[in-house]
Amino acid sequence: MSVTELVSHYGYFAVAIGCLLEGETVLLTAGFAAHRGMLGLWPVLGIAFVASALGDQIFFQLGRHQGARLKARFPALARAAPRIDELLTRYHTPLILGIRFMVGLRVAGPILIGSAGIAPLRFTLLNLCGAAVWACVIGLAGYTFGAVIETFLGDLRHLEEWILLALLVIVPLALHFVHRHRRRKRSAEK
Repeated sequence: MSVTELVSHYGYFAVAIGCLLEGETVLLTAGFAAHRGMLGLWPVLGIAFVASALGDQIFFQLGRHQGARLKARFPALARAAPRIDELLTRYHTPLILGIRFMVGLRVAGPILIGSAGIAPLRFTLLNLCGAAVWACVIGLAGYTFGAVIETFLGDLRHLEEWILLALLVIVPLALHFVHRHRRRKRSAEK
């Protein structure tokens, strides 16, 4: 089965699972696939919105009820807590709206926000707004990427497989290196 066939058959399921957790790579790829006609753009954006909002709600509730235990069990989560607390104090609303855009904090962020005592209704409303913006920005970025590439390269049928693979490999690697660079920079500042 080719990559194109896999995307056409399992793309919506991949968007749901991917966006429940991290999702940028999957959503960018799904946006590109929507441009190429393998998936529908509106279903991709809708599934991404629902899965992203649901994932952050689950992690927020996990933080509300198990935050102390999770911080004790996962030292990286405990190390990130003071930074999130500081950001919540200074940028409460923008942080909750934008946490899903922050590399490395997609899962940890809502857990730590939940453990910080934020009101559930407030988090839910801001989470829904943030999920809508995130789904549209990332999904449409993938769709626009397809349009731009097609403008420069013409018919993409012979390159679709390679572009899909590149999106699924290069984007996560780039995000990993950005996250690693930021972590090293913060360590050097301490």
